[in-house]
Parts: sequence; structure tokens; C-alpha cells
Amino acid sequence: MLLSVQNLASYFYLDEGVLRAVDRVSFEIGENETVALVGESGCGKTIIALSILKLIPPPGKIVAGSVLLEGEDILSMSRDRLRQIRAKEIGIVFQEPGSALNPVYTVGHQIAEVLRLNRNLSRREADSTAINLLGDVGIPEPERRAKSYSFELSGGMRQRAAIAMATSAPPKLLIADEPTTALDVTVQAEILDLLRDLQQRYKMAILLITHDLAVVAEMAKRVIVMYTGKVMEVGNVEEIFEAPQHPYTKGLLASVLRLGSGRNSPLRGIPGSVPDFLSLPSGCTFHPRCSVGDHACTSEFPPLRQISSARMCACYKVETA
Repeated sequence: MLLSVQNLASYFYLDEGVLRAVDRVSFEIGENETVALVGESGCGKTIIALSILKLIPPPGKIVAGSVLLEGEDILSMSRDRLRQIRAKEIGIVFQEPGSALNPVYTVGHQIAEVLRLNRNLSRREADSTAINLLGDVGIPEPERRAKSYSFELSGGMRQRAAIAMATSAPPKLLIADEPTTALDVTVQAEILDLLRDLQQRYKMAILLITHDLAVVAEMAKRVIVMYTGKVMEVGNVEEIFEAPQHPYTKGLLASVLRLGSGRNSPLRGIPGSVPDFLSLPSGCTFHPRCSVGDHACTSEFPPLRQISSARMCACYKVETA
């Protein structure tokens, strides 16, 4: 197993109270596997990504759990070892590439600096390799674009440059946090194709964080469904899309317009709204919005239980295998 996250908890200590952004989350990612982490905005997906790399900003804090990369716990590593992990073994791409690209340096210079640090290249070798990487991610005229600043590039080109930087080592695991959300549909498809190509080329695993179920269906083999910082359901994409078990997963899938459903077919949204993380309901946090919940669901959050050979679900109303 490449990555094993066990009972991860990341809290934010605010004046108003404790915000449990990620609460006892567990999952695994195998080598060369694509796993999608899906859920509504604000459910804790990005905090998981930052926790894996031990990059939680204050007043946030990782309070429990382990993040094992090939058996080595990232959360207990020394600063030097952690720096090596971030530089060479786990890459990350954010929704907004501006978070990775500095506007006061050229794109080529920034990638070259990463290469010099991570691969111990000379300046000339790093500059040449940076140009090659820009060409590899599909940026036209890479030698000219290497001399451009990030604000001189389109959104798609900026994202490609950020991907080139994140995969320059190349890493064993790439975390792609909403990598296509800010792009138009055509460019989204190109970026997804690029991620698949790079995965095949470098034999790396991908943790794909998204709220777009169409992207999940296209890219991932397994999916982790989250709500209010907790895992609700885990399983193979095909099984979950064809026969979701958790009421929240059913609601997510029912809210997506499907081809052939008819122009007059209404979308079925999930009633209610996501609760305030500072005052979450007792028991299962989804029960106020759930059509099958009852008094038993209000006492304690249900454990994530095995319901089939490849499926887990946190719901009292779902029968186990």
C-alpha cells in the first residue's frame, strides 16, 4: 500500500469553538491507483490534502491519526525528511494555480529552481529540463513560455505549468485538489487527459479531490464520499454510482442531471443545508437531512462498516455483509 491514512483528525481552534474539519478519517491508496475524494464544498476535502503533507495553517492542528507513506508516518517525521517528502514523493496541484506560481518570477525560473533543489541539477540543466517539462504538459512554444510570468498565461496554461512543477521529481503520489474547477469545459477535458498521461508515464498514484461526479466517473477507480469532515461511504466507482447505499451518496447522485433523463425531469436536491461545523447535530451529522433517519441515528455517529467485499458505509440503516 502506498498511502494509508488512519483515524486522521484535524481541528481548528477558534474563538467561537472547536471546528472539526476532518474527524477520524481513514482510507488507503495503492500504487498507480486513482482515488477520488468527493463531497460538497466545505466538507473537509482540502484539509485532508493539507493534513497529508502536514501543511495545516494555524489555528488548525492535526490532533490524531497517522499518515503512512510506504509504512513511514509523515506526521512524526523530522523537518528535513518532511521536506524531502514534499519535494520528491508527494506533489500537489491546487484549484487555483496562482497558489503555486509566484507572479514576480518567470514560470521557467520557478520550475528550474524546484529541479535544482529536488534533482541536484546545474542551472543550465535545470533551465533546459524546465522547458522540456513545459512541453511535456502540452504548453506550446515552451521555450518562449518559460520566459513568461504566470499572469501572462491563460488559466489552462497556468494549471499545466503548476502540474509540471508538481510532477517534476516525479512523485509517487499526486494530490490534485479541484484541478479543473476554474477552467472551461474544453480545457477541463485536456487537463484530465494530461493527468492520465502523466500517471501512465510516471506510474504515480493520484488522489483526486473534487465535487464533480462526472470527473470522478471518468478518472477514478475508487471513491470516498465525505460529509461534515467524516467518511460516509467508500467503494468502487462503478458500484457506488450504480447502487449507492448511504442516503447522502444517493442524494448526491440524484442531484446530477443525467443524459437521457428528459428535459422536463426535475433535479432532486438534498433537502436542508450543510450544518455549521461549530454546532454539528448529535449522532449522524446527516440525520437532519436524511429521509430514512430516526431517533437511533441521533445518539452516536455510525461506524464505517464493511457492507460488501469492496464497500464500506457509515449508516445504521444499511445492512452489513
